[in-house]
Amino acid sequence: MEQMILTEDIGTKPKPAWLAIRPPTGQFSVVKDIIKKHRLHTVCEEAHCPNMAECWSQGTATFMVLGSVCTRGCKFCAVTTGNPKGKLDAEEPSKLGECVREMNLNYVVITSVDRDDLPDQGAAHFAECVLEIKKQSPKTIVEVLTPDFRGEEECIETIAKAEPDVFGHNVETVERLQLKARDGRASYEQSLKVLEHVKKLYPGIYTKSGMMLGLGETESEVVETMQDLREIGVSIFTMGQYLRPSSWHLAVEEWVHPEKFGRLGKTGERLGFDYVAAGPFVRSSYRAGELFMESIIKKTQDNLGVV
Repeated sequence: MEQMILTEDIGTKPKPAWLAIRPPTGQFSVVKDIIKKHRLHTVCEEAHCPNMAECWSQGTATFMVLGSVCTRGCKFCAVTTGNPKGKLDAEEPSKLGECVREMNLNYVVITSVDRDDLPDQGAAHFAECVLEIKKQSPKTIVEVLTPDFRGEEECIETIAKAEPDVFGHNVETVERLQLKARDGRASYEQSLKVLEHVKKLYPGIYTKSGMMLGLGETESEVVETMQDLREIGVSIFTMGQYLRPSSWHLAVEEWVHPEKFGRLGKTGERLGFDYVAAGPFVRSSYRAGELFMESIIKKTQDNLGVV
């Protein structure tokens, strides 16, 4: 069984006890084998997610489409950066649909690398993945976590037209730290515009965003970020501890205590988010949040008589 190893931060004190990672149990190996059989990528593996053992043990995974090489170079992310040279797996949407059907998932999350090398930045391929899942598993709730597509509305609309149930895009950090943490082609304002455009196009789609804590942000800046997201109608917000993938990446400035996460989470709830997930191991794809959204969406579908 593979072990999940997180690189220790250089020049900082050891990780606190609350960041201990639970070992895999249950369906971990089953999920791993299914994903391997279909030759798919997961952000769980590529981004060194600390929740991989827990989620895979419960039969869930977040799929990463459009390959495993990202054209961006964000200073917090473990995903490989490079030039994919226009390569795409044309069979990926159908393989993804088959995998989701085989795993019998009630809820699936699809994310992707950035593909600035493609004319449409991969938007059509991403949308086809959503449509294929809906075709092969009509009852599965689909959440997407998309790139910013450089703010190009046509690309954003391509994904939205596939009608995912939840449309996520992360602001990643507070406005002041954007250039420090993200690739220069990304920006705070651009990320807000992505989420705002989706909500204007399809008011019924739940929008979602998330950020990392521990990069040097202040508590008031986090609150300001939440306020900005609520002003454009974002429904779901996640906050988690930044963990440094390697010595090349940004150093951790603060190990954020669970009590602080709890306090900020309650603030988010008061601001009006439908759901706030806040804690050291919380990530954009977070099982507790997925279960909450599943209950809300299914209740809405029942009220509308959707089969």
